[in-house]
Amino acid sequence: MGSDWNFSTRSDGGNVHIEYRYAPAGSHVHALAKELVALQPDVIFAQSRPVVAALQAESRAIPIVFTAVIDPIGAGFIASLARPGGNITGFMVYEPSVVGKWLAMLKEIAPHLARAALVGNPKTAVYYDYLVRAAEAAAPSLGIELVPGRVENTAADIERAVAAIARLPNSGMVVLPDSTTSINRDLIAALAARYHLPAVYSNRFFVDAGGLVSYGVVFVDEYRKAASYVDRILRGAKPTDLPVQTPTKYETVLNLKTAKSLGLAVPPGLLVAADEVIE
Repeated sequence: MGSDWNFSTRSDGGNVHIEYRYAPAGSHVHALAKELVALQPDVIFAQSRPVVAALQAESRAIPIVFTAVIDPIGAGFIASLARPGGNITGFMVYEPSVVGKWLAMLKEIAPHLARAALVGNPKTAVYYDYLVRAAEAAAPSLGIELVPGRVENTAADIERAVAAIARLPNSGMVVLPDSTTSINRDLIAALAARYHLPAVYSNRFFVDAGGLVSYGVVFVDEYRKAASYVDRILRGAKPTDLPVQTPTKYETVLNLKTAKSLGLAVPPGLLVAADEVIE
């Protein structure tokens, strides 16, 4: 599950029946979760924290395999990574160490940087404070002061927040994974350009929209691994015996045109490390 539209299909072998539900930006997620659980499937694949929470509220028995979830322990989905302890397991994204990577990358491409904001909406990114705590632990060693970066889901508030960051000398931002930032990616990239703010993003589509650089999970790999867990559960494995895994594949995407417009000299090491360079 991961609609206002839904459909079902069978595999060519005729022995697997798949029901799909899609909830854009979390709309109707509780109704769709109830609908899916009522079908009593053998296993449910779920993408995102709101979807898993809705499914968990409906069933503590049907196996659930998730992906694209940040802080599954804090969310109450699992007891630990090694022993999930219930009917839920899967593949988490953006463990705390990645926040330090984002900040280090920001400092690398903008050595003058002294202040950074973590831009996100705590209402839609309920793990916001979890990522902020990781940033607080990593920032001092990089010589970075953290400044406020909370936004709401309106263009006016996002403009207000970015303008406030830009007024601080030697500032930049890390744009967190969040439905609010994702939906407003064109606006955020445009504001970063307007205010000449260096920014690191969690997904390549920000760079495609004109953002400077991204370091993010390769989600295709996560989906493949989730499919292997679904297969193992269909063959008899229990979710509690399948450890929750952290990502192993990340990609760096760099926009050289944006770097030039910001007056930034891209370090050779970052240029070599980039999986894709947009010129």
